[in-house]
Amino acid sequence: MRYLKDIRDGEQIIGHYLCKQKQTLKSRSGKPYVSIKLQDKTGLVDGKIWDINNDIDEFDENCFIKIDGVVSLYQGEYQISIRRLRVSVEGEYDPMDYIPCTEKDIQGMLTKIREYINQIENIHIKKLLESFFVSDEEFLKKFSSHSAARSIHHSYMGGLLEHTLTVVEYADFLCSKYIGVDRDIVIAGAMLHDIGKTEELSEFPLNDYTDFGQLLGHITIGTEMITDKIRQLKNFPQALEVLIKHCILSHHGELEYGSPKRPKTIEAMIIHCADNTDAKIKLFEEAIKAEHSQGSWVGFNRMLGRNIRKSNF
Repeated sequence: MRYLKDIRDGEQIIGHYLCKQKQTLKSRSGKPYVSIKLQDKTGLVDGKIWDINNDIDEFDENCFIKIDGVVSLYQGEYQISIRRLRVSVEGEYDPMDYIPCTEKDIQGMLTKIREYINQIENIHIKKLLESFFVSDEEFLKKFSSHSAARSIHHSYMGGLLEHTLTVVEYADFLCSKYIGVDRDIVIAGAMLHDIGKTEELSEFPLNDYTDFGQLLGHITIGTEMITDKIRQLKNFPQALEVLIKHCILSHHGELEYGSPKRPKTIEAMIIHCADNTDAKIKLFEEAIKAEHSQGSWVGFNRMLGRNIRKSNF
């Protein structure tokens, strides 16, 4: 198959792709057209159906489709003008070709997570983390395969695990630079901060918001998951429970970014900074990786709100 990362301007494309998004819009002249997002394991590309005719079959979001189209460059990004389209038949495609996946070793990352748990000195925190990352096989399966986001950063299989481990590593580094930090709380908060995404987002290939995700969000879901686990543990200190939950509730940093509380402990602030650092740098990395031109400027990134430049000279 022709992977989306390899397409070039002017090329004709005939192949099977996952329709990730679908919108019916109107052009400036008032003519209806269909805008879709095509996905394979290498990335996403915009698709446009300018002429809705008999060569375009009915199809839905999150289904596999076979397209015939031509690649063009629009505002520095590739898009495919689709002339013919039909729904793919099972057996014509391998679903694994359409699921983006971490390039890092999943079992290796899980081993590192457990090594951090083994370093925890507080027995209550250690048992809490073990209840998720050691003994809960159903949770581990979801946590290892989920993305960290629908489309913003680490939006691929294993992305949640990769992001979480990086946040733990960043947060642990910051612990060593400041006095009066409870490392056990920091490691726990970093490890648990995004666990709610295992219920907020559906599994691949959909990787879309569930009803729980739409109505509650991963911060609320994650806090409830911690409550459920603590209820199964004996004599877990209430004050410690509150401190850990505060790290989860405040990790987005500001109310306008979805946190019901701003960080009010040094541990919560460290977790917020570690989370924000990885998310932002990953946005840079993914934008540069997706740019195929030989120029220095990648272009405007909507999530970062700025133009991005490669550091070549």
